[in-house]
Amino acid sequence: MNGPLVFARGGLDSLLTALQDAGYVTVGPTVRDDVIAYDTIATSADLPVGLTDEQGPGSYRLVPREDQRLFGHVVGPHAWKRFLSPPRAVVWEGALSADGIEELPRPPAPRYAFVGVRPCDLVGIEIQDRVAAGQGWVSDPDYVSRRDGAFVVVVNCDEPGNNCFCVSMDTGPRARSGFDIALTEVEVDDGLRYLAEAGSADGAAMLAGLDAPAADEAIRDAADTALEEAGHQMGRTMDTDGLKDLLQSNLDHPIWAEIGERCLGCTNCTMVCPTCFCWSVEDSMDLDGTTATRTRRWDSCFTLDFTFIHGGPVRESVGARYRQWFIHKLASWVDQFGSFGCVGCGRCITWCPVGIDLTEEVRRLQSGTEPVAAAIANPEVRT
Repeated sequence: MNGPLVFARGGLDSLLTALQDAGYVTVGPTVRDDVIAYDTIATSADLPVGLTDEQGPGSYRLVPREDQRLFGHVVGPHAWKRFLSPPRAVVWEGALSADGIEELPRPPAPRYAFVGVRPCDLVGIEIQDRVAAGQGWVSDPDYVSRRDGAFVVVVNCDEPGNNCFCVSMDTGPRARSGFDIALTEVEVDDGLRYLAEAGSADGAAMLAGLDAPAADEAIRDAADTALEEAGHQMGRTMDTDGLKDLLQSNLDHPIWAEIGERCLGCTNCTMVCPTCFCWSVEDSMDLDGTTATRTRRWDSCFTLDFTFIHGGPVRESVGARYRQWFIHKLASWVDQFGSFGCVGCGRCITWCPVGIDLTEEVRRLQSGTEPVAAAIANPEVRT
């Protein structure tokens, strides 16, 4: 593949047009309901121009920037999994016929071009691939059809947010692989420029059609410097050395009961997480009994009914359910999928209504600090 190219904002509009002409539905960050959400976009004007997001534990707001950057923000409440594995989707439909039950054809999967994927979220997609795309497991044909048709334009992150810790999880701020095109937004004397690197043959062909010049050394150095500095500006950190063994040897630590006193069990952390994949299945039939539908919907290990079996739920307390999520994400996920289930995006910290910070809870466990409510016995120790 050829070296990186550089273009101004007009080149980004040309790229969006080329993707649409190729049959892709272009999806990217835009402003919806006072948050940066992923939705269909047509031009660069649909991006969050001149806006950034201020985030903290249980806190999020959009504020204006002093410049007109298009990607001068981090991540909002949406993850890209909502397009690859939608919150609610029909996975099978059948109709009664003279010959019995006939399976009805499924509509073709949309071809998405994801524009503005952050490196941490790109790793989140790769983790979803391991879970759903048959890498040692039974594949999900609906997911695979959407994923195979997707074109990924990643944007390297040079301004991490207050809740970001991608460096700790080795997922950013620069994307290494798995993308079709990687962009880096660079401020130069005469305005914003976009350094563009192809990561696949499809990406190289798309960039070749833009007729953009090769990036000079000054632009490349400016991008490298910005990304190097970003790596030292994370709002959060997490020491992962020995973390898996630490968590799996502390199933009965009183910290889980203390967190359970604060946690609302609202499922926000699992809904916004780019790697959580739990779902439930619902079967229904129309009123005349001729058509049956099987629908998959997102679910969460925080719901009481998620582990319900004969006799009741396995994890009755909120503390036990939080412990399950936490230890699965940062320990047993490694046993199952070969990596942590956390990419350091910080969404679970931002969108927790009571501001529970998993990096701080890890730090407390590692330091041996007793929780505030250490006298509370762990109400649920079953695993």
